[in-house]
This record gives sequence, structure tokens and C-alpha cells, in this order.
Amino acid sequence: MKQGLKRDLGLLDLTMMGLGAIIGSGWLYAAQKAGNLAGPAAIFAWLGGGVAVMFIALVYAELGAMLPESGGLVRFSQYSHGSFVSYMMAFALILADSTVIAIEAEAVVQYASYYIPSLYNNSAGVMTAGGWLLAVCLIVIFFFLNYLSAKAFAKSNTIITALKFLTPALTVIVLLTQFHSGNMATGGFAPFGVPGVFAAISSGGIIFSYFGFRQAVVMAGEAKNPQRDVPLAIGLAIGLGIILYILLQTVFIGALPGSELAKGWGHINFRSPFAELAILLNFNWLAAILFADAVISPAGTGNIYMGTTSRLIMAQSENGFWWKVFKKVHAKSGVPRPALWLTLVLAVVWTAPFPSWGKLVGVVSGAVVFTYMIGPISLVALRRTAPGLHRPFVLKGLNVVAGIAFIVSTLIIYWSGWSTDSIVMLANLFGLVLFASFLVIRPDLRKDIGKHIKAGIWLVVYMLFMIAISYFGSSKFGGKDFLKYPMDQLVAIIGGIIFYLWGTASAFVTDEIVDVVKEQEKERAS
Repeated sequence: MKQGLKRDLGLLDLTMMGLGAIIGSGWLYAAQKAGNLAGPAAIFAWLGGGVAVMFIALVYAELGAMLPESGGLVRFSQYSHGSFVSYMMAFALILADSTVIAIEAEAVVQYASYYIPSLYNNSAGVMTAGGWLLAVCLIVIFFFLNYLSAKAFAKSNTIITALKFLTPALTVIVLLTQFHSGNMATGGFAPFGVPGVFAAISSGGIIFSYFGFRQAVVMAGEAKNPQRDVPLAIGLAIGLGIILYILLQTVFIGALPGSELAKGWGHINFRSPFAELAILLNFNWLAAILFADAVISPAGTGNIYMGTTSRLIMAQSENGFWWKVFKKVHAKSGVPRPALWLTLVLAVVWTAPFPSWGKLVGVVSGAVVFTYMIGPISLVALRRTAPGLHRPFVLKGLNVVAGIAFIVSTLIIYWSGWSTDSIVMLANLFGLVLFASFLVIRPDLRKDIGKHIKAGIWLVVYMLFMIAISYFGSSKFGGKDFLKYPMDQLVAIIGGIIFYLWGTASAFVTDEIVDVVKEQEKERAS
């Protein structure tokens, strides 16, 4: 578990990383996108999404305190199910998190285009070549901020996050003075029904906005007191995030002028939602602050993901199925610099072909939620296969909470719709090709590989199940409507229960977890 990293991060640093990642581009755009999909009921979508993520986060709170490693999201499944499952999860995690960096850079460009229209083609909904160049420059800046040291990165992030929190809080206070309660009933409180709320949670930027809770887990290996601080940081970041986002959604809906609602909720289309709304309401000074924050908030989040994605790449290399160079940590800075270079390359690649925030966020949300579901499986499995692990934080009612977390993850993936799920699942299945290629070129990885693959068959079948149900499911979620709503929800829930039981039963006592237990016993004895 020794990774050569410096343990410099305290509770405030970890909490601010989580909150800083939560308050990114999501708060600038998601209120409008969620309103497009759910109308005023988007308020409940934020609450439902927050509660759903809290179930998942509770699982990761125990995992992060129990196995405090940087890049732990990649390592947990290695400990519980071996190399095949961990490779597939790591492939999806690195794919998703590196894309978030591009999304945040593009959010800055989209807001900046209000002043420099040549940066963004609003009719096509994509960045121009000049906008792309600016996005790449921002990504390079994120890279250099992380290159120096983890401590410098964390301290600067704490300051930036404090500033980021003040702007949305000010926005809530100001827009509340223009609140029209009648807007809550325009077209009905839930004009698109319950499916609209589900769609807003998965594809409206809501789940995407709550992603940040994981940062404390990813950086646990660099925390001073991870056993205490990781669970606390997760809870604080999500709790504050839920309150803030519900308030922002409420004031956005209530402050909209009647003229903007004339064509219905699905037709609200601001390029820069809160800033343009402030201008409509003659709060030009607030708009100026919002446009400035539109650079700070997404840039701060992109900076965080640049650092945490490099830790995931480092952890994947430690699992054995990636190139050893990415395990290297610069002694003086404590930064995995080779992994950081690869993160830079991936983030730049995801900016092509100049897509917009809205086009990327749905796919990335689906990809990240797919990686959420392994946490409940791994935690339940490790309770059985490694009872001797030191557990500073023990989740009460584990089987119920973990089961709910897995089923919720399955539902959110389904709600993302066929157009998103088909891309996410096929991309993840492509990871099988890369896994096989490593087995061909690295004979040393073939030891006991049959046992590792057997422990992951459920995961491949699960992905095929998600593709099938998305394709044949309700047209409300982009399917062919062979499974009509709400029967599709029941099938997804039953499938979730089956794969939860299959996945937890497939775990075995891995060599890695045996080594960790022995190491912990030595530390306690000394």
C-alpha cells in the first residue's frame, strides 16, 4: 500500500476537493438542462439524485477509510475480484474522469463566447477552432498546476473553492428577490412526468454535478488521517452540494420571466443560463460576477480532475495491467508525473471534435455511474473474503445500503437512455480487447488468469444486459418500447438484484488483499 506519495492533506483539503469538484460547470448549466427535462419537478430530481449518490457514497466512505490509497477506486475491485474486473473498472474510470477535464475546459469556453462569439458556434452547439485552442490552453494550465506538488495543488484549490461557493450563494440570494411562485405550476409541476425526473437525474447534469464526492477517496493515500477524514469529507461535500443545488434550481425556475416559459420548459435555451437570466432581470452587476465565476468554477474542477485522474492511472499501473512507467512518483514533488502526462494527452483528445458541454455530459454521466456500481459489490465481498481488515468506519446495514446503491446505479445507467448507454457499454466492452492484448504480450500476467476471469463473467453479462434493456426498453428513455414504462423499471430492478448477488458471490481471496491484511497486522503489532 506504500505508494511513495506525501501525506499532506487534511480534512479541509479533502472536503474542498470534493466540494470544489461538485461546484464546477454543473451549477452553471445543469439547472437549465434539468428544467428542460423535468420542468419544476427538477427540484425533486436534485434531491433524488443527491440521496442516490449518498447511498453510493456511504459505501465508498468505508472503502476509502479501510484501504486509504490514492487511486483507490481502481484498487478496490482488484482486492475483491482480481485483475479482470479491476481492469474493466479502471478502463471506464480513466475514460470518464479524463473526459471531465475536457468538459470543464469547454464550459469555460462556452461562457467566454458571450464576450468573444467567435469561440463558439451557438447554432451548431459546438466550439470553433479558436474555442478548441483556448480549451487546450486551459487543460495545459491544469497540468502545470498539478505538476508542482499535491500540497500546492490542494491549498490553491481550497482558496478557489471558497470563492466558488460564494458566487452561487450570492446568486440564490439575489434571484430569490425575483421569485414568482406561479412558475412552479406553469405547464404543471411535472410536465414530463416521473420519467422526466429520472432523465434529469441521469442526463440533465445532476449526477454529473455530484461526481465530486469521490475525490476524497481518490486522494486518500495523500491524507494525513484518512481513516477519520475521508468519510467526513465525503459526507460534508455531498450534504453542502445537495442544499446548494436545490436552492439554485428553485430560484432559477422561480425567477424566469413569463416570456421565457411561453414555448414550454423544453425550449428554454440560454447559452449562459444564470448570467443571461441576471441580465434579463437587470442585475448586470451579478451577470459580470457570474461570467467571471464561469472561468473560476469549471477551471477549478478541471484542475482537481487533472490531479485525481493521474492517481487512477497510477493505481491501474500498480494493478499490473498497465505500463510500469506510470507507477513512478517524483520524489521531491510527490506527484505521479508520467501518469499526469498521460492525463494531459487524454483530456486534449476528448475535446475533439469540439463538442459542447451538453453533448459530453450525458455520456460521461453514464460512464461514471457504471463505475459506481462496483463499490457496493467490492465492499460486501471484502466483508466476507477479508474479515481481518482494519475498518475505522463501519457502515451499518451494509447489505441493505449496498444493495440499494447497486440497484440505484443500475437504474441511473438505464435512465441515461439508449443513445448514451450504447456508447458507454460498447466502449467499456472494448476494454476486453486491450485486456486480451496485455495477456498476449505479458506472459507473467497469465498466472491463475482463469480464476480472475471467472470472477468477472458477471460483469460482462451485466454490460450486455444493460445494452439489451436500454435497446428494448421504454421509448421514454430512447428504447424501442418493447418493455413499456413502468415494466422496464421493474425489469431493471430485478436485474440489479440478480447481478448484485452474482457479483458479490463471484469474489475470491486475492493475493493482494492477503498482503494488505498482513501489512495491517504488522503495523498494529508495532
